[in-house]
Formats: sequence, structure tokens, C-alpha cells
Amino acid sequence: MSSAGARTERLFSYGTLQQEAVQLANFGRKLTGVPDAVKGYRLSSVAIADPDVVSTSSLAVHPILVPSDDPAEEIEGVVFTVTSAELFAADRYETDAYTRVSVCLRSGTEAWVYVSPGAG
Repeated sequence: MSSAGARTERLFSYGTLQQEAVQLANFGRKLTGVPDAVKGYRLSSVAIADPDVVSTSSLAVHPILVPSDDPAEEIEGVVFTVTSAELFAADRYETDAYTRVSVCLRSGTEAWVYVSPGAG
């Protein structure tokens, strides 16, 4: 759990970070979040080579965001509040198949999100 005064970050998830097993394995706790959406991206998929990630998520192919030709296109997901340490744990989980970028969500909230490298 985060300690009093610990820096927090907003993390938008549209995929496996919403799974309880993934949260427990990476953060040691179940996260609660708020529904939101990211604009200007569409969903694609990526094969995951890391056996630990595949084992944790039970999926060898994960969703990934790529830029959309339609800037109004939205992908629904959940915004979590995490500590800086938990954000770095998410970085390790997401592997080099993803890159983390800052976006403004539909609600106006600034959050980190994982996208295809070069897409941010």
C-alpha cells in the first residue's frame, strides 16, 4: 500500500492491467479505478514473448493502442491511481512491446498509458 505523502500517478488501462491476477502479481493489491476513455487511438494486438507476463495474464497476445486515423475514436478503459513504485512495476510488466506516454483522457484527466512504441 502507499504511505502517507507518497507521490501518486494516474494510469489508464484498457487491457490486462485490469485483471485482478495481474494487479496482485505486480502491485500486491487489487486496484480500484474510474471508467474513462482515451481518444485518437485504436486497438490492435501484440504477441508477448515474456513467459512470466504470459503466465500472469494467461494471454500470449495482448491488446495494444496504435494511433487512429480518426482523432475522435475512443478506447474505453479504467483510470487507476498508483504510486510511483507501482508505475515502475507496471513498466516492467508491460515489456518492451509497449512504451508509456502521457495523454489527456476524455474526462480531462492527465494519465499515463501504454501504447505501441513510436505511437506516442
